[in-house]
Amino acid sequence: MAIWIVLPILTLLMFDLGLSLRMEDFGKVFRQPGPLATALIGQIIFLPAIALGLAWLFRLPPVFFIGLILIACCPGGSSSNVFSKLAGGDVALSVTLTALSSIITLFTIPVIMSWATALVGENVGISLPVGNLIKQNLLLMLLPVVLGIVFHYASPKGAEKTDKVLGKLAFPLLLVLITVFYVQNHKTILANIGILGFCVTALILSAIACSSLLSRLIKVGEKQRRTVVIEVGMQNAAQAIAIASSPFIFNNEQIAIPAILYSLMMNIVLLIYVGWVRRNRC
Repeated sequence: MAIWIVLPILTLLMFDLGLSLRMEDFGKVFRQPGPLATALIGQIIFLPAIALGLAWLFRLPPVFFIGLILIACCPGGSSSNVFSKLAGGDVALSVTLTALSSIITLFTIPVIMSWATALVGENVGISLPVGNLIKQNLLLMLLPVVLGIVFHYASPKGAEKTDKVLGKLAFPLLLVLITVFYVQNHKTILANIGILGFCVTALILSAIACSSLLSRLIKVGEKQRRTVVIEVGMQNAAQAIAIASSPFIFNNEQIAIPAILYSLMMNIVLLIYVGWVRRNRC
């Protein structure tokens, strides 16, 4: 089953996040709370709200409705740190935001997904065992991050070497994960690629536009604004896929399809964004 590929990949990604955390980075970021608050509001509140509006607007079937809300509820992806670096953003802010959103969403995902499932899922036999969701998130999200932090402070040199290896593996592993799910669900994906692909792309573009606008309104610095845009737009697709396909939670790979499409499109859109930023900085 593909789920047994998803779970180790997610665990490794979160362990690598823990390796890259520095307590001094948190101190620097908290001394300038504007960018931090902007990104968290955009990611935790705006993105799920936009996803809800798009799901209603496009009249998505329940499995895709729930899947779109799910990817919007997830924390920032670990690749956002690399993208922020490429865009000349604030890497310390990016790492801190990824860590904080990973912790905060441990509590927000069960609440929002319980509501979304009750809204459109129960009539078609889709239910959410909240207890199992919380247990899986604690085991696969929080525990690896804590172990990564412990390893970093117990063996800084060993953690640095491990981080370099895992950092290079993160994107290829995600591609493997997406490929496996595409092969297993290609008929459903191709049958719905039009409206669902458009909906997912609209979600990404809306996330970028809203986070950029909010950053400008709060007068966040240029360097931090680039990081906020990337952090809000880039979601942890591996976590969404793990929740959707887990036999202990939804056990429905079709719910993972919006996350698969989102992962593909977010990398394309944000690579274009990074290229545009780099060209304008020259």
